[in-house]
Amino acid sequence: MTAFRLLLQRAFVMLAAAALALPLIAPANAAGQGASPDAAPLGRGINILGYDGIWEGYRNAPFRLENLAAIRRAGFSHVRINFFGFRHMESGNILDDAVLRRLDAVIEQVLANRLVPILDEHDTDLCQRDVAECGVKLKAFWRQIASRYAGKYPALVFEILNEPGGNMTSAEWNALLGDCLAIIRDTNPKRNVVVAILNTEELPIDQLVLPAGDRNLIVTFHYYLPLQFTHQGAPWSPTFSKIGPLRWGSAEDLATASADFDKIRSWSEKEQRAIYLGEFGVYERAPAESRATYLSFMARRAERNGWAWAYWQFDHDFAAFDGVRQRWKADILRAIIPPVR
Repeated sequence: MTAFRLLLQRAFVMLAAAALALPLIAPANAAGQGASPDAAPLGRGINILGYDGIWEGYRNAPFRLENLAAIRRAGFSHVRINFFGFRHMESGNILDDAVLRRLDAVIEQVLANRLVPILDEHDTDLCQRDVAECGVKLKAFWRQIASRYAGKYPALVFEILNEPGGNMTSAEWNALLGDCLAIIRDTNPKRNVVVAILNTEELPIDQLVLPAGDRNLIVTFHYYLPLQFTHQGAPWSPTFSKIGPLRWGSAEDLATASADFDKIRSWSEKEQRAIYLGEFGVYERAPAESRATYLSFMARRAERNGWAWAYWQFDHDFAAFDGVRQRWKADILRAIIPPVR
């Protein structure tokens, strides 16, 4: 590619980023409008690249960057990039520059396909197990990332940490969240940032502490309840691998999920904060009809509440896309994004 074509490509990416960064340009009833008047809407999304060889420099492993065009055509408006930054830290918790350049390339391709990128720091296991070590690494991660992208890619959204919880209490998470947010705001004062509630079945959103004056925050939670249904047959779990077939969709099932969502909605209306259902999904061993019912219910209920959402995930397990055949799994896609009539 010539230098002139490279300049044209980069100019297009910057124009796309600026357009995507404009707040509140969606219709009032669009998915992801949210409760906050300041956080830009995200709409429908899908999780990508969490378990992929792209970070080691491999191509089509299994995700292909051209799949971003298929994601856009299917009706998604954002992708949540699941990035295990701690894996790519060298001595002194310095991020590998080669991996960061690959991350730059991914973000640019996402923007070029008119999708909003969310950069999600996904090192859940360490952070749920060792709060002190997590704190050191997470703050080091965001110092480097915030500095790298200061004034760059305005549509890029930061997500501070995937699924805080485990050994981490709400008080410890609020303190670490506050430290990381201060680091980010030092160089990115207006960037949209996703912040999670503690990842427990109780959905303790009322324990989340946020700076009242920062309105460029989007509050996220994940929903896989009941786990016996959504994770039935999962081979990595000694418990769930032996469960199934279980169905979902009874009046009691719907009432339980509705009550959980109503709890989140009530808080968001009181606090005037945008909400993001950052993950939901059902493992492929579940009965197909119940799986479709569950996925449709979660996506439609989120949209009725004005929340953005992201399906878990594009490929690997829980997959919405068949990477071998390079085509969507029609029943899953139809459940989360119904055909326009």
